Amino acid sequence: MPTLTLAVNGNIVTREVTSSTLLVQFLRDQLGLTGTHVGCDSTQCGACTVHLNGDAIKSCTALALSCDGGKVTTIEGLAQNGKLHPMQEAFRANHGLQCGYCTPGFVMAAVKIAERLGPNADEETLREEMDGNLCRCTGYQNIVKSIRAGAKAMLENEARDEISSSPQGLTDPDARVCNDAPQTQEQSAERKAQVDVFIENSRGS
Repeated sequence: MPTLTLAVNGNIVTREVTSSTLLVQFLRDQLGLTGTHVGCDSTQCGACTVHLNGDAIKSCTALALSCDGGKVTTIEGLAQNGKLHPMQEAFRANHGLQCGYCTPGFVMAAVKIAERLGPNADEETLREEMDGNLCRCTGYQNIVKSIRAGAKAMLENEARDEISSSPQGLTDPDARVCNDAPQTQEQSAERKAQVDVFIENSRGS
């Protein structure tokens, strides 16, 4: 029986699978990741959406072996350190779900839409982008609202991460820090003396 190796939610897993095993079957039946739902088995409803190598795909028609060596993220892998992903939190806060069966697929698709389009996509664009995901409960209004809120939160998180990784003490992303700037009066006086010597030497050359 063929062997499949994947990085799933950051963990390397290796299992034997049949050549006909679908990715959604592998995730649910062999790894127990049942947040990836099966709705239509024909790529129409989007309930089975996961991320494969950075792209949103429908796992109900992807052969598991065709993904060998790939990186898969499921709905279970979005939250980090016990904290919901901004898109998950947006769906919760904006009531973007009813029965919840389609929600994992919507969230996974929405994350990639937000990464591509940012927070300023209009409602018509978002509805077109979500055409491959179906909800049988709601009128999609709160789903669109959730995606826009999630996209905004993702952008804000990205900005905070950039600031936190900047030089120590940087609070304004447009500011710049001179790491060797004088910190005391004595250092300032010493620096001034060095500059005076440099200027004097320059005049004599």
